[in-house]
Amino acid sequence: MLETMKNAFRTKEIRNKLLFVMMCLVIVRIGCNIPLPGVNTDVMRSLFDQNQALGFLDVMTGGSFINMSIFALNITPYITASIIIQLLTIAIPRLEEMQKDGEDGRKKLTEYTRYLSIVLAIIEGVAIVIGFRNQNVFKDLGYTYVIVAVVALTAGAAFLMWLGEQMTVYGIGNGISMVLLINIVARIPSDLIALYNQFVKGAGNITNSILAAVIILAVLIGMFVFIVWLQDGERRIPVQYAKKTQGRRVYGGQSSHIPLKVNTAGVIPVIFASSMLQLPVIIGGFAGISPQSGEGASLIQKILKTCDQRYWCNFSSFGEFKYSLGLLIYIALIIFFAYFYTSVTFNPLEISNNMKKQGGFIPGIRPGKPTTEYLTNILNSVIFMGAVGMVIACVIPIIFSGAFGANVSFTGTSLIIIVGVIIETLKQLESMLLVRNYKGFLGD
Repeated sequence: MLETMKNAFRTKEIRNKLLFVMMCLVIVRIGCNIPLPGVNTDVMRSLFDQNQALGFLDVMTGGSFINMSIFALNITPYITASIIIQLLTIAIPRLEEMQKDGEDGRKKLTEYTRYLSIVLAIIEGVAIVIGFRNQNVFKDLGYTYVIVAVVALTAGAAFLMWLGEQMTVYGIGNGISMVLLINIVARIPSDLIALYNQFVKGAGNITNSILAAVIILAVLIGMFVFIVWLQDGERRIPVQYAKKTQGRRVYGGQSSHIPLKVNTAGVIPVIFASSMLQLPVIIGGFAGISPQSGEGASLIQKILKTCDQRYWCNFSSFGEFKYSLGLLIYIALIIFFAYFYTSVTFNPLEISNNMKKQGGFIPGIRPGKPTTEYLTNILNSVIFMGAVGMVIACVIPIIFSGAFGANVSFTGTSLIIIVGVIIETLKQLESMLLVRNYKGFLGD
């Protein structure tokens, strides 16, 4: 990794791309700390202390939500729009055709995602401003200010979406993922300090402090190692190409393979599952409804508590443990989106037909329908293993948090996003260096 970064900064073209991405990320962090005019930040922070159900949204926005900054919506409208468009590709045949049309179809779907993102940003902006206006977050309660605030929030979300696309085109890696990455990473230092104060500093004696520090480091390092292994693991399906004779020359005859990543869907399933499950909690937070249990709690409050992962795996009492039903729903959603997203992006029938046209075959498997069935069976088993791995990575921090009461923002979802984005960016960086080396060799 270090050698790759050194080689990248030695190359002017790649160095400029990296500097461009860094500059964009600095802009993101600056914008996350510029509050909307007329916002009472003290009232906003007290509301977060009273209703921590909004914590998930604050993690995804890198702390900009608690500051009620111009980037308070961040890229959450874009993520939500992506989820909706991906789901609609199954329900609407026209969108499904676009998905299969190659690059042109994907560009059209991306355009629809942009438009839907703006619509969702307006809706979310109105909900945020009106919801918090009634709780005295804004000093100016006039309707003119409401319109200005909604326009500012929508413009901030649109700007971040545009900036992410610019990073994808002129930088390295996926720009939207990079924005999400920097938002999550920005919260890690404060979370580590909170863990230190709660378990190490507050342990009581030096022995307990050392033991707590070792356990925290072991869990974090173990999680990172496991996620890196999960992201890099792949199943290679051998492919043999038949020899063809044209004139005096012989073509083909070489061996290759189809790489199937164990985590075929990447970070998409955990983002989609977390977003869908936390959506009711976020809406409840805007409406001033906090998750509660007990005799005085309404059905809505109990449902919100089931959806809020802060209350999963609470071993303090059996009555509280029943809210871990939300964890089972979360696991089911991760597995569902792993299969769903892979089925959208990987088509065994298309792969089989392309192999047949090029004279390729899997040893021991006949071309055509048998090859399609073989690829489908292999793909299903690989998806299941990857989904189980993602579930393990997501559930372990939740169990530790429920058992020991650790209140941190970086969960298994956050760690998977961090590792996934970094690995994909490094792979793209390595491929760019490799292509450049080839060009230099050919030029000589």
